[in-house]
Amino acid sequence: MKNICNQVQLIGRLGAKPEMIKLENGNSLAKMNLATNEYYKNKNGEKVEDTQWHRLIAWGKLADNMVALLDKGREVAISGKITYNTYTNKEGQTVYTTEIVVQEFMLIGARKSSVAA
Repeated sequence: MKNICNQVQLIGRLGAKPEMIKLENGNSLAKMNLATNEYYKNKNGEKVEDTQWHRLIAWGKLADNMVALLDKGREVAISGKITYNTYTNKEGQTVYTTEIVVQEFMLIGARKSSVAA
């Protein structure tokens, strides 16, 4: 149970094809956004959809595989950990970011088609 402290599992759809970055040391970095949806009824009994966006990153061979296999709208399950970072932007302001470092992923469901029937 040592790895249970910082563990995230999400199922959602990608907002775009993962972005691949090759670093000077030859390592691969993939960045992508994952949308998760929750549904509930509001006080008027109307069905409401709440979408949350999550920033994902992956390293190395995992990043290569994600870029090769994933595309916009693809449903995927991921497991990873949350990381928090800070940096100073061009205006000198401190910016705080939250990312999920993917450790495993699994394709689920069929690709979401953009073709209307």
